[in-house]
Amino acid sequence: MAMAQPKPSPRIRNPRSARTATQTRIVKTTRARYTNIVRVTTGLGIALIGLMGYVLLLSNATSLTYALDKAHHQRDALQEQTARLDDRIAQASSEERLAAIAAKLQMHDAQTFAIVRIEPAPTVATSRIALFDTIAAWF
Repeated sequence: MAMAQPKPSPRIRNPRSARTATQTRIVKTTRARYTNIVRVTTGLGIALIGLMGYVLLLSNATSLTYALDKAHHQRDALQEQTARLDDRIAQASSEERLAAIAAKLQMHDAQTFAIVRIEPAPTVATSRIALFDTIAAWF
């Protein structure tokens, strides 16, 4: 018995479409090889951006908390200083102290009072447009 002869493969009608199909298959397999790596890297990148945003916001809130605490301490220190200065002013302007200083300097109340009238300063006519005054001032 004779062996059956294999049929010759039919000739491809359009070799360009076969070449394009081969190239397309190669590109798809190459992309499929790296698709998972790209997906994982993208996911990690998004997670890293989220984490960095959280850390940034947390550090900003912490610095604002420290600034607020510092402002509270400064306010308390200024209130204490104001209270001390008010006490010094009250002590310096007390009637007894002023009377003692006046007696030491041999001061007494005035016997006569003079009334002085101060005439108002003459008014200068001002123009309604300030631009002309400015230009005139240059010359």
